[in-house]
Amino acid sequence: MEELARRFGTPLYIYSYQTLIDHFMKLKTALRQLNPLVCYSVKANSNLAILRALVDKGAGLDIVSGGELFRALKVGCPPEKIVYASVGKTASEIEEAIRRGILFFNVESLPELANINQIAKRLNRRASVSIRINPDVEPATHKFITTGKITNKFGIDFNTAYKIFLIGLNFSNIDILGLHIHIGSQITSSAPFVSAIRKLAGFIRRLQARGIKIEYLNIGGGLGIVYDKETPQTAEKFAAKIIPLLENTGLKIILEPGRFIVGNAGILVTRVLYVKSTPKKKFVIVDAGMNDLIRPALYDAYHQILPIRYTLNAIRSSEKVDVVGPICESADFLAKARKIPRVKEGDYLAVMSAGAYGFSMSSNYNSRKKAEEVMVVGNKTFIIRKRETYNDLIRNELIPPFLLSI
Repeated sequence: MEELARRFGTPLYIYSYQTLIDHFMKLKTALRQLNPLVCYSVKANSNLAILRALVDKGAGLDIVSGGELFRALKVGCPPEKIVYASVGKTASEIEEAIRRGILFFNVESLPELANINQIAKRLNRRASVSIRINPDVEPATHKFITTGKITNKFGIDFNTAYKIFLIGLNFSNIDILGLHIHIGSQITSSAPFVSAIRKLAGFIRRLQARGIKIEYLNIGGGLGIVYDKETPQTAEKFAAKIIPLLENTGLKIILEPGRFIVGNAGILVTRVLYVKSTPKKKFVIVDAGMNDLIRPALYDAYHQILPIRYTLNAIRSSEKVDVVGPICESADFLAKARKIPRVKEGDYLAVMSAGAYGFSMSSNYNSRKKAEEVMVVGNKTFIIRKRETYNDLIRNELIPPFLLSI
């Protein structure tokens, strides 16, 4: 890691190809009895190399925007393995997805369904959809990444969804193929999934009583990983709980994991710039900030932080510090009151479990260049995103001519 940090500079995202593929295969193998379509959630980490590596192993992709559709097609994902969520799909995004022939849209509201039908009719095409249900279950995760409570903006309540199925024939260019749920992210227990699936099972029976059949059941993603002291379910334990609920349904099963696959396949390496002592506390100031990894500032999320190289003496002299970045915000921290081995200027720190929602949520705030990304494959390292230049920061900006004459 130190060699890579010196070679490529910092901040630096480093991904393990082997870990990435291993986590994907663990889930696929554990659920082989269901033969599911595992659609990796692109929003977790949308780098083309990450997507291509997973598509190469048979993954489908779960997308939420026109940009993610562009990425999915760019890496060669078959359109029939693409599912499209988001509460706010625009007309142009919907049109492009219909033209490309994706598997289906996960529909989040009745107006959206009507819009998809209207666009499909104008294109003289049929559009396939799955109705996203909001099952109103408590996933026991951070409130900002809870998506399956009735107070969240996502999905459709059971009664409204039932009415949609009853009037489905009114949508001349729509085929309602399935049901979809996604109850949240970083869920460490199988209980919320079991509760939601059981609710769906009752709803499916209600539909069947009216002669309405569905083909697909998309149970979403949200499987948690280890950041600190969590004890998340393994793929095998998750499978043991949900297979009995799904194996005899006759439905084609889809999953949308993101964090579970890529979260622990990546780290963020940063260099210590200064060690600053004050009467109240000690700060370790590093060159990675909230623009590189916003999760601690946004969710108060915990990421383990380890010096890349340290001695026994450093461990013995561990001290409680705030690890902070260079951004002009008090929210710019990677850890607060964290006990770590003593470090000095020039040392490198590894921010662990940074593969998911790390780079994908990064920004150019404070006009800072985005980090470089590399992938380690065996004993080789490949650059999968070059570090930005200052010219990259302004390449789409224009100064009106009248200002140039001042």
